[in-house]
Amino acid sequence: MKLSILMPVYNEEERIADALKQALAVDYPCEIELVVVDDGSRDGTGEVLGRADDARLRVITHQRNAGKGAAIKTAVDNAEGEYMVILDADLEYDPQDIPKLLDPVLDGRATVVYGNRTFGSHSAYSFWYVMGNKGVTMAANVLFNSYIGDLETCFKLMPVALYRSLDIRSRGFGMEAEVTGKLLRRRIRPYEVPISYRARGREEGKKITWKDGVEAIWILGRERTRRRPAGASQH
Repeated sequence: MKLSILMPVYNEEERIADALKQALAVDYPCEIELVVVDDGSRDGTGEVLGRADDARLRVITHQRNAGKGAAIKTAVDNAEGEYMVILDADLEYDPQDIPKLLDPVLDGRATVVYGNRTFGSHSAYSFWYVMGNKGVTMAANVLFNSYIGDLETCFKLMPVALYRSLDIRSRGFGMEAEVTGKLLRRRIRPYEVPISYRARGREEGKKITWKDGVEAIWILGRERTRRRPAGASQH
């Protein structure tokens, strides 16, 4: 199996070199590629990426910022692996956890795996950020009669073909809710494994806001009212 690690990047000049180094240093249990999409960065991110040299790395550039969902779509369109996982470039997530996401897939227990963050005082950006995340996740559980622990997690591992079939339209952070809503609508329940997490604050460049939470709930409601695709099955 080949795993495509998809990294959307926007104005991460200070962190992108470390993000690449950390992602490529992991001892993965399978072949990997790292597909980085520079989503119209206006700082020195592009120059740092231009100096990176690793046969497993591919860099694609958007001329203008289009949003996380659009960057992931470009990465998925160019992915060559059978499976994919998203890894943000902000160093909040530890790529050393990715093999833990792969374990249930490699031993046949799961098709879709989410990394579940356990928020604590050392890993929470703010009280309202954590409550917002929990609120969006609860909305998904109520709407779809499911029980997942972390809808907004970046670590979503699944077959590339499955992600492409979801036809994600959200161009921004709403893609997280759209992915989960469409999976749950197909009765695909993600397998969850605990992961480490260190949230950064606004002064460090955190981009998500309360408006993204409102949009996420709206998207979940929209997906819940749509008819389930014919032939959709539970995983």
